[in-house]
Amino acid sequence: MAATSKGPVALALSSRWAKPLVFALGLVPLGWMVWLGVSGGLGAEPVAEAVRQSGLWALRLLLVALAVTPLRILTGQAGLARFRRMIGLFAFFYALLHVSVYVGVDQFFDWAAVWKDIVKRPYITVGMGAFVILTALAATSTNGMVRRLGGRRWKALHKAVFVAGAAGCVHYVMLVKGWQYPPFVYAAILLGLVALRYTKSPTAGRRLSPSYRT
Repeated sequence: MAATSKGPVALALSSRWAKPLVFALGLVPLGWMVWLGVSGGLGAEPVAEAVRQSGLWALRLLLVALAVTPLRILTGQAGLARFRRMIGLFAFFYALLHVSVYVGVDQFFDWAAVWKDIVKRPYITVGMGAFVILTALAATSTNGMVRRLGGRRWKALHKAVFVAGAAGCVHYVMLVKGWQYPPFVYAAILLGLVALRYTKSPTAGRRLSPSYRT
């Protein structure tokens, strides 16, 4: 009887096919980048373009993960929270790919050169800071780590995702040459998501189960 009272959106979100579908969608950017690589679609500087594309997808998916809670509050669809961790881990995956292509393919694992870049190029310093934060968040994303850290400490730690998002946006702004609006669009989206998250809405006070509150 309880299931019949759910609307179509809630039923879709709770479907056993929903998570596999989101997982498949998370792999689409990787498949697209592979296709571009084998078809010569990455342009005259394929390595640089692969680094750029993977970094952009990491930032995009991080913003999508941050959008889950505001959307949940605005729509009252608590089932959206089911996908937040998966989307966040995909953001980390593309950030890892971004760093791996830079370190392994662009720099050929020349750690001295990588360290020199981190120290001397502020946009790389900021980007690596964002990656370190995402690594810590991914490593503590499991249910076991939630129990080990305790809910309050885990939530406090995972608020650092906003710092990672801000660092990712700053990294993008500093990376581009000249005045280009796309990095500022991403930064504006991040600011909007933060504002939505902490602005009361008609559904903000609705009591949710503990797994949906972060």
